Amino acid sequence: MTLEIELKFIASPAAIAELPEQLAAFTSTHSAPQKLTNIYYETADNRLRKLDMGLRIRGFDDSYEMTIKTAGKVVAGLHQRPEYNVSIAKPELDLSLFPADIWPQGCDVSALQAELAPLFRTDFVREKWVITYQQSQIELGLDQGNVTAGELSESLSEIELEIKEGNTADLLALAALLGKNGGLRLGGLSKAARGYHLAQGNVLREPRPLKVFHAAPKATVEQALSGMLELSLAHWQYHEELWVRGDKAVRINVLQGVEAVRQTLVIYGGLIPRKASTELRALLTELAEKLDQKGLDAQEVCLSARYLECKLALTSWIANEAWKPFIDDKSQKKLDGSFKRFCDVMLGRTAAELKDAFAQSLTEEGFRDQLARLKRQIISFHLLSGAYPLEESMAYITVWTELQQAIVQQQHAWEDSARQHALMQPAFWLNGQPR
Repeated sequence: MTLEIELKFIASPAAIAELPEQLAAFTSTHSAPQKLTNIYYETADNRLRKLDMGLRIRGFDDSYEMTIKTAGKVVAGLHQRPEYNVSIAKPELDLSLFPADIWPQGCDVSALQAELAPLFRTDFVREKWVITYQQSQIELGLDQGNVTAGELSESLSEIELEIKEGNTADLLALAALLGKNGGLRLGGLSKAARGYHLAQGNVLREPRPLKVFHAAPKATVEQALSGMLELSLAHWQYHEELWVRGDKAVRINVLQGVEAVRQTLVIYGGLIPRKASTELRALLTELAEKLDQKGLDAQEVCLSARYLECKLALTSWIANEAWKPFIDDKSQKKLDGSFKRFCDVMLGRTAAELKDAFAQSLTEEGFRDQLARLKRQIISFHLLSGAYPLEESMAYITVWTELQQAIVQQQHAWEDSARQHALMQPAFWLNGQPR
């Protein structure tokens, strides 16, 4: 088993064209282009997909390799998944060659293999460089080709950076250098994810509401920080894919993801000094102001150098726990405390701020002046409410969201009644009121 740590980029033709010149600045070993075919397997009921597993046979020259990737995580394009590779003599599945402990308890591996069938395939040319950068050996793979499922097909134009030896900080730093001229976009969808989507008929992806964050039981305040940021990033990344594929309306969802990241930093502002995230917050603010503009070209924005710089800065901040050097003992003790208790306090503060803002009847202009504050605090409710029953928290959040919609849609006749309804709601969190 190896832990695969890599960054995946969607690359523009211009970025691909200038890649050899960029790489000439580094010490590297080049491998000639190689044609690769990957055949992915699945059962009729998508059992592997439900287990967050991906199974393939890769063919190159006269050699074959069987690979299974098990559940991992993706943070803003930084993919971390356990991977098992087995050399095989011919392109035929043999699941018994994988370690037995990767399968769920009670899984009949022989029966599973009998139900597996080819689902989709990727055919592409891969060109590789192994780059020596700072303390690391990093493989850069340039993939150009197609993913195909039946009669449906989608082009591939990707650059992948994978750590062979070294550390994540070097990987992210190299990515920043390669992306300084634009043309690269962190990819949230792997080749396999795109193949599965095609195999399901390439149905239109729908926008999703921001989720309520659910921390692990007994999570500390610090443990929840990464989880909040990852939820926000997932919302951002998902809608970015929809935006660049032509859904203009989801620009506002992309902005919401960015704002959720910013609001997470605000929520933790009493524990993590502002100087720990000065550069990151500046990049996020600049991007939010950009995304707030109508009529943007999604490809132009998402393939820009500045957009990538912001994404990589955030990924690096999370992966390297960049707040750590700025934390004193007093703050660390609070970060080690109960996230549930922290949420109860912050929910009370969030509600108090909204009640103060909307305590009195407002003019139409007054409602518009409070809209940005309202949007931010609705995001806070999503990030802080996960310890309570979803129906209770969402009922509360929905009433504030209805006020937001009334203001956005300039439904002046309903604004004040929506305001009063929101203020009259009982709190659902501990110590908000007697329960």
